[in-house]
Amino acid sequence: MQGKPNFTENEEVLRFISEKNVKILNLCHIPEDGRLKTLSFYAADRDKVEEILEFGERVDGSNLFSFIDPDQSDIYIKPQVNKAFINPFSAMPTLNILCEYLDENGKPLPMAPKNVLAKAEEKLYSSTGVTLKALAELEFYIIAKQEGETLFPNNSDKNYHESSPFAMFENLRNEILVTLAEMGISTKYGHSEVGYRISKDNTLFEQHEIEFTPQSLGKTAENVAISKWVIRNICLKHGVAASFSPKISLEHAGNGMHIHLCALKNNKNILVNDKAALSVEAKKIIGGLLRFSRSLTAFGNPTPVSHIRFIAHKESPMQICWSARNRLALIRIPLWWNFKKEKREKRSCRETIEFRAPDPLANTYLLFAGIATATTYGLRNTKEALRLARDLHIEKSNAKNKKFESLPRSCSESADNLKKDRKFYEADNVFPKKLIDKTIEKLKAYNDKNLRENLNKKPKDIEKMLKNYLHYG
Repeated sequence: MQGKPNFTENEEVLRFISEKNVKILNLCHIPEDGRLKTLSFYAADRDKVEEILEFGERVDGSNLFSFIDPDQSDIYIKPQVNKAFINPFSAMPTLNILCEYLDENGKPLPMAPKNVLAKAEEKLYSSTGVTLKALAELEFYIIAKQEGETLFPNNSDKNYHESSPFAMFENLRNEILVTLAEMGISTKYGHSEVGYRISKDNTLFEQHEIEFTPQSLGKTAENVAISKWVIRNICLKHGVAASFSPKISLEHAGNGMHIHLCALKNNKNILVNDKAALSVEAKKIIGGLLRFSRSLTAFGNPTPVSHIRFIAHKESPMQICWSARNRLALIRIPLWWNFKKEKREKRSCRETIEFRAPDPLANTYLLFAGIATATTYGLRNTKEALRLARDLHIEKSNAKNKKFESLPRSCSESADNLKKDRKFYEADNVFPKKLIDKTIEKLKAYNDKNLRENLNKKPKDIEKMLKNYLHYG
């Protein structure tokens, strides 16, 4: 049993379970930490399954979301039958169905990141007529304990697009691509990334990347969560581990999650003008992202290790600026295939802008909700957005010798910036006030204000921190 069934109603699910002899039904959901969660049911009891599909189930929301109080913690998870997939890792026939979060009245739970994103997308569209599509570049390390000497060792941080036998886990990565495709998750490609390290205890760390195709913001956030689950399970099957930590070692490349964006209006990508150049609308969006970049780290870089990735560089951004090509810029414009002459309608999301700050520990739903908020601001505040796009452009002559503002150097600093910008996120009830409160509280609780100084003064403490976050998120 493999593939992705296409259900539109409950009766189709019941029939599938019976015909395919499905033994287990899993209600899956994606809470605050971004990991796929599972509630399992014996599927042979048709009456029980029918009831589950109709009503969902009660769960403890306070154990899923830090911003739900324990004294009012009951929430519902309700199956979305059009988001079912066969579990490719179960020893017995198992059907997984993604769920939505509902409050006590059966309405979408305002605190749920997925529902925050839906509100942000609706606000963007209603006020500008624009929808965003995104693709994510998901980087991760495959970690394996070596029994003997590596037969084909590589040089540190020289693994970019390497092939087997120098990339040991090429076949494993390709298995990930095939599994995702069979589950209905469309990818652009996979390749080995720069990072490569063999530690003193002969543990191999080999970096890889999966890049997805452009989808709606909600679909991309969902795909990232499911894909991390798939990657970890395939690694487990092969007796190795995977890490999405932004930094596994101070001396080696970290894991980023670069986000490519295209903006559609009337089914046309408005990032490009009629001369195949960057449009005015694109510059407004860039200006909006630059304006909110310091507070967006609260969602896109939510741990102290996230900020170690910035400080240690290795092609990670630090300064708030944008560029046509420079990979050290916060936002860059990748090549657009301008030498190919074709109708604009066919180009779809081939032209993108790349936001390079986020990492794989991001709460992708809240990150995308923040990006939609920044885009709305940029498109509606033309004068300020275009000024920022002009002043923070690396290649412009008036910016050549300019010292650009830096991204936050700690979670504490991210929290301070979120506090300054919170009125924009909370406008029109997109981000609930309590969610912002709890996000600030959580970031402050890391007590990492002196993170940069500790890199030099307390390197052993930093190395311990890196180990603690190796399997986080």
